[in-house]
Amino acid sequence: MHIVILHNRDHDLLEEDPGREAREDVMRVATCLSEALTRSTTHAEPLAVEGDGLDFVDTLRRMQPDLVINLCESLAADSRGEIVVPGLLDMIGQPYTGSSALSLGLALHKPKAKELLRARGISTPAFAVVKRLEDVKAVDLPYPLIVKPAHEDASMGVDFDSVVEGPAQLARAAAEVLSTFHQPALVEQFIRGREIYVPLLGNAPRRALPLTEIHFGQAFENRPNIVSYKAKWETESPECRDSTSAVCRLEDADLEARLVHTAMEAFSALDCQDYGRVDLRVSPDGVPYVIDINPNCDLHPGAGFAKAALAAGIDYPALAAHLVEIALERTHGNPSPRKKGSGTARRTDQPNRNVLAGRGPVRHRAGGPRAHAE
Repeated sequence: MHIVILHNRDHDLLEEDPGREAREDVMRVATCLSEALTRSTTHAEPLAVEGDGLDFVDTLRRMQPDLVINLCESLAADSRGEIVVPGLLDMIGQPYTGSSALSLGLALHKPKAKELLRARGISTPAFAVVKRLEDVKAVDLPYPLIVKPAHEDASMGVDFDSVVEGPAQLARAAAEVLSTFHQPALVEQFIRGREIYVPLLGNAPRRALPLTEIHFGQAFENRPNIVSYKAKWETESPECRDSTSAVCRLEDADLEARLVHTAMEAFSALDCQDYGRVDLRVSPDGVPYVIDINPNCDLHPGAGFAKAALAAGIDYPALAAHLVEIALERTHGNPSPRKKGSGTARRTDQPNRNVLAGRGPVRHRAGGPRAHAE
């Protein structure tokens, strides 16, 4: 079997990139998966998406891999480019792991995701969106609040100052998001309580791996207990050293059941598939609130998802193999890898896919390409 591990390589594209460390980590994950999967008749090789170039599509057409493991989390150092990759893979009929462009886009558009959750009756903190600084005056939510970019992941833009206790702090935090990320700020009610993650694996059936919990240490005394960008990516920082994750030992079986049920419902609400993680906060009165849905979560062997799998008896090579099997079963209807043959790549028979199948070369409209985006 031939597997291509597709990942972004754009961490050094911008002089000032608030998400540089997160983007760089993806390359390490690609290497780890390649090493875990390459054995006997399986060859797995990384393929980098450089900057905003889309020539990887032609490369994949030539390579005709059995499967693409999609690790792309941005294009040209812009997280919003994450949705482009699965859309292009669908257009050329290339099977891949993970969620679709629609699901990734919804997860990245946090306000829209929260609207969907609320429509489904799934608990998520009350929120407001600040598109301009003057919108702060219209925010009518009880403090404390937490302010973050509306269209980022990996804790980008989140630090201790993101949790605010009054209007002046709110205005400063919102201004920081607007000026740094050039996008709206999401303002949420801050839920004081335990932070618990529910890793999910599979489709039908889908199961929860052992839950993990963040334990906040000395660096968080008299400070908000939040997983900031430093806590997640700057390994030498006190926040990172003092915010360890471990398997969550819940004595309350009912609470665990509510956490898993809420996570499953949230994952389904965004039509996510294959694998992912739902992050929740548990209020003092025991209500689980969804604070994030991550359908393209970190697959590094040292990250929480792999740790949870290991706690379930699934080591890293076995986890990597499971991800391949799940994607192939979803695409082809059975878990067995198909044998490579000659000629063109086998195409799936799912509806609304392969929109380019059977067409000749794409023709440009008369007048040439548009000079600007509408």
